[in-house]
Amino acid sequence: MSEATEQTGGASSRFAMTLIDLLDRVRYRKVSDKDQFDPVYRLRYEAYRREDFIPFNSQGVTRDEFDDLPNCHCFGVYIDDRLVSSLRFHHVTAETPNSPCMSVWPDILQPHLDAGRGFIDPGRFTADFDASLAYPALPYLTLRLAAMACEYFPVVYCMSAVRPEHTAFYRRIFGAKPLGDQRTYANLAFPMQLYAAEVPVIRDMVARRYPFFMSTPEERQALFGTGQPNIPAIAPTARLAQRLEELEKAG
Repeated sequence: MSEATEQTGGASSRFAMTLIDLLDRVRYRKVSDKDQFDPVYRLRYEAYRREDFIPFNSQGVTRDEFDDLPNCHCFGVYIDDRLVSSLRFHHVTAETPNSPCMSVWPDILQPHLDAGRGFIDPGRFTADFDASLAYPALPYLTLRLAAMACEYFPVVYCMSAVRPEHTAFYRRIFGAKPLGDQRTYANLAFPMQLYAAEVPVIRDMVARRYPFFMSTPEERQALFGTGQPNIPAIAPTARLAQRLEELEKAG
């Protein structure tokens, strides 16, 4: 192994451990679809208004019809009990076929559902401005929710509507590949491109390079399972999941 390769690997390992340490301060909270003024919806509004992506509204919240779907899961991400970002995703199957990506690329995605290839459709990733400056790794902490969803639900793909300037991140981190052309979504003032990550192919690679995406079945069940008690916040388990996998490999 060359010195440059060792240095790159060491830097990657230090980055991963730094994020796992930061996860000790993170909590995930599921948003109730009954609270139309949840702080997450206000965070969305502020983030989109900051970049002039949506028009002004007097309520100061951003919600849409996709928030009310039965296959919708929306979460706030907290660091030290402060809301710093949010993510919404839909578990899309032939039985529950509605989602933002399906509304924009139905001609591309419907054949996958017809063939039994369900997918996770993550979106509405928004962040508090000050937190995004204080925590450059915030996208990783937030998209960890999508990674866990791909483990919990029996899906083949993670389909993401990505802004053109963010496509390099999704290709590099998740091995995602372009699947559809650029199209506009709802009332957002920017184009999106459809990217697909094949979960069975990338799962081990992503976990090996970025162990902070790992989780235990108990964490995933607490976040996504039905009939769970109203737990206000869930602590990440990446550190424990990494140790358990190391023990399993050691045999």
